[in-house]
Amino acid sequence: MLKTLKDWAGARPPGSTTLTGRWVDLHPLSAAQHTRSLWQAVLGHDEVWEWLGDGPYIREEDFFTALEAKENGSAARFFAILPRQASGAAGAATGYASLMRMDAPNGVIEVGNVMFSPQLQRTPAATEAMYLMARYVFEELGYRRYEWKCNALNLPSRRAALRLGFTFEGIFRQHMVIKGQNRDTAWFSMLDSEWPERKRAFEAWLAPANFDGDGRQRKALSELREH
Repeated sequence: MLKTLKDWAGARPPGSTTLTGRWVDLHPLSAAQHTRSLWQAVLGHDEVWEWLGDGPYIREEDFFTALEAKENGSAARFFAILPRQASGAAGAATGYASLMRMDAPNGVIEVGNVMFSPQLQRTPAATEAMYLMARYVFEELGYRRYEWKCNALNLPSRRAALRLGFTFEGIFRQHMVIKGQNRDTAWFSMLDSEWPERKRAFEAWLAPANFDGDGRQRKALSELREH
């Protein structure tokens, strides 16, 4: 029997907005404003591009051109990730991520093109960036399904998806050709019905009380979802 969505009117596409958190702010990506800090964050770290569809870049000018294309493209909405300083003010951009493959009539959207520089990786700011994007998708834009996809060989990304509360759905074989190589794609999703529980766990993990004086977590995000 088909499930009828009596009041479903579709979701809204993401706009040019700033998402503000305790640990991090997300600003609309701007090549003019963010190239310099992002370039400095990834310089000498070509490994950050291993699983992405673009990069690495040899010259800052080429990187600027790529960011400008991301900023002005219509297929994805990019956010620069700016961890907050000790003073509470937004710092320099150290990564970016996008909302993409937007299907507003069916309420489906994907988070992708996630580029975390080494200084952003494995930080509360990185986790909060993903929380802010999910909250925006479900609570402000009204999407029903939030997707995460990655190369099936990208084990760190697959672990990240599970840690963040996405559900593994399977492997799409020979799904894409990226940088001249075959990509089997691991498929993950989070649903609007699951979001309230995911949100509770995110907020408990991000709370200052969950970190000791050395900045170490007291409880893991997965542990908080189990309570």
